[in-house]
Amino acid sequence: MTIKQYSTTFLLVGSMAYSPHLRASEEINHANLNRNAIQQTMIAEFALAANDVATALHNYTVLAIRSNSTQVKQRALDIALEQNDLQSALNIATHWVVQEPEDVPAKFYLAHIALKSHEYELAADVLDTILNLDPDSNLELILEGISPESAEDRINLLNTLNKSKEKTNPSILVLIASLEAQNDQLDQALKTVNKALKRKPKVTAYIALKANLLNAMGDEAATLKWYEKSSRRNRNNLEVNLAEVRYLIKLNKSELALDKLKKIIKKWPDAEEALFIAGLTSIDLKQYELAEQYLVELRASNQYQNDAYYYLAVNAERKEHFETAKAYYRLVDGNLYAVSRRNLISIYERQGKLNDVLRFLTQERVNYPQQASFLYQAQAEILKRMGNKKAALGLLREAVKNLPDDPELLYSEVLLLDPFQDRDQLDQVLKQLLEIEPNSPTYLNAYAYTLALQNRRLDEARAYAEHALETAPEQASILDTLGYITFLQNDYPTASLVLAKAYALSKSVNIGVRYAKSLYMQGEMDQFNQVLQQLQQNHPNDPQLAPLHQLLLTTNAKPS
Repeated sequence: MTIKQYSTTFLLVGSMAYSPHLRASEEINHANLNRNAIQQTMIAEFALAANDVATALHNYTVLAIRSNSTQVKQRALDIALEQNDLQSALNIATHWVVQEPEDVPAKFYLAHIALKSHEYELAADVLDTILNLDPDSNLELILEGISPESAEDRINLLNTLNKSKEKTNPSILVLIASLEAQNDQLDQALKTVNKALKRKPKVTAYIALKANLLNAMGDEAATLKWYEKSSRRNRNNLEVNLAEVRYLIKLNKSELALDKLKKIIKKWPDAEEALFIAGLTSIDLKQYELAEQYLVELRASNQYQNDAYYYLAVNAERKEHFETAKAYYRLVDGNLYAVSRRNLISIYERQGKLNDVLRFLTQERVNYPQQASFLYQAQAEILKRMGNKKAALGLLREAVKNLPDDPELLYSEVLLLDPFQDRDQLDQVLKQLLEIEPNSPTYLNAYAYTLALQNRRLDEARAYAEHALETAPEQASILDTLGYITFLQNDYPTASLVLAKAYALSKSVNIGVRYAKSLYMQGEMDQFNQVLQQLQQNHPNDPQLAPLHQLLLTTNAKPS
């Protein structure tokens, strides 16, 4: 039962029954006050809506224990697990199993929660009963997402499973092998999974586990041999055959992978994953007509439609069929929307048709309002490339009016504003950015660097840069900003220390020059010379090195 299923009743009774002080008296027994299960469920759901989780969990726990409804029990467990209240979850699952001792899903819940609670002996007992009821149960789902993190817990669970009455059951053996692998006992894990495979040689998960173990041991030849053997023995197992293909591609054996894919598709013509991998592999091998043949089959696929359109466009672009590529890129939606439109813009730019793409992107804002921020930014970037910075800024201001709390639009405006000519406006936009995301290292760094360029409010700029480094301590651009600010503050020791780290991370000539100057200002001439020599070697013709040579000449001329 959910609040949506009883919306009218919930609103009527809930307005009378629920109040913030419902929890005030600990003596109140909700089950007694609300013998009607629907009313008690309703109160629990209203409690959840009011963030009164304790009341909701209490009501659902009572309902789960007294009710025979599977939905109620699952709902109670969901709430307990969402709140990480493992004891309540364990109580609910235990009562469920007591009420319905033959219910395998209930036992799965109990085993899962027992493992999550580190109650390993209880978990092992429940696993034994599951396997007595159904020897072919897939126990991997029980461990999903809760495999013990510490070595000690893994050892405890391993010991418990090894003492299990069903320790020779393939499902238990695979759990043991997985835990052994996590403990880096790869040889032992391989022996264990081989025992499982002797009993169940055709189970896909077991075959994959052995392949993963061989691969983790660094034995590519043995892994490939195992995949080949498995796919031969399991000719009718699509997943095993595809696993071999994926491994061949990983080993850069694309031609062999494509040959196997052709056979797979002949046998399973509707296998969408096989068609998709074959399409991409064909593109990589420059077999563009074959790629198109496979990918067009996926245009109506629920899972692969957008990917198919995207790679059909890529395929057409590789063939220099640019109008076809543009048509396919226009059809892409979902996660590939932005990259498809960037590629589309690139084609228009190569064709010298930037005005056309501007019009197209304006229409896109109508067709895809959820992509408005990205589209505004793309249009502003195009206008900037066309040398029309004023129009780009105007468009971004219009965008910010429509989407006032979008930090990416504001940051795009920051990148276009001149730190000297647009100082006040830039200051305003940067402050607005930090109001929206006060801990963003990117925005903190932008403000700090802008103030450094303007050589004003350096203490404030330094605080922004130091705050940014708390979140991104290894980011060269932020270290460079802090080094620049401390240099301007005549804090040369800090500047050289920070810039040395930035230069080591980036090898940027700009940072290298600043680093060298900070060394020079401290009189560290040996280090200055070393850095200069390194810069000359890496950037022999860079004009930024000229001031450093002048400093060196000045220093050498002083004694005379």
